[in-house]
Amino acid sequence: MNRLIKKFFVILALSSAFSCGFKVSDTSQNNDFKIREIQTNGNKRVNFKIKNYLLVNSSNKSTNSVSIKLDTEKVKNIKEKNIKNEITKYQIKFNTKVELLELQNFETLKFNISVTNEYLVGQNYSITLTNESKITDYLVDDLSDKILKRINEEINDN
Repeated sequence: MNRLIKKFFVILALSSAFSCGFKVSDTSQNNDFKIREIQTNGNKRVNFKIKNYLLVNSSNKSTNSVSIKLDTEKVKNIKEKNIKNEITKYQIKFNTKVELLELQNFETLKFNISVTNEYLVGQNYSITLTNESKITDYLVDDLSDKILKRINEEINDN
């Protein structure tokens, strides 16, 4: 009887593990687009990095041709001040408006992506600039990755 209960729980555990609803995504169709043109407005440094990331991760052999317009805005705000009314933290936010034109069927897709983070003010101005530069690079990488994922979703949906 005890052995029968153990077998029952083992079968129950295995069946629940295999029927959890997890589905492996098909990554073979990722980055299955060719970029014909990228137009940029706004923050030039950020757009340059996004543009290079997208160009490197696109496929030149694909038949899906797209044209992309990027409009990026950088917003820097004061996050915290101390008792002496000195700034201790800044917050950086990047807002990017992406307009994607599929050249095969001339469909236009528009979406907005934003990323936000904060950084500490250092004892010296150079430390503060270094902190801002590191956070900016991190946010641009995150923003580029989110844009690429969204483009893949939009292209693979059609």
